[in-house]
Amino acid sequence: MPLPKSIGLIQVYTGNGKGKTTAALGLALRARAAGKRVAIIFLDKGGNHYSERKLLTSIGIDWFGYGMDR
Repeated sequence: MPLPKSIGLIQVYTGNGKGKTTAALGLALRARAAGKRVAIIFLDKGGNHYSERKLLTSIGIDWFGYGMDR
């Protein structure tokens, strides 16, 4: 039986080193440009100093940040 169209995908980026946020943001931007619904959950060091979050808000991508403030 095929899955209903309302089922989405969850991408998880983990590991040491760099590139996780860049990869996630790139995929999110491409999906949003294609008219998909997108949300990002950040599990990071916390705080409001991440400039990419302002951009996400301005282009209609919901984001949720969890972590301890620096």
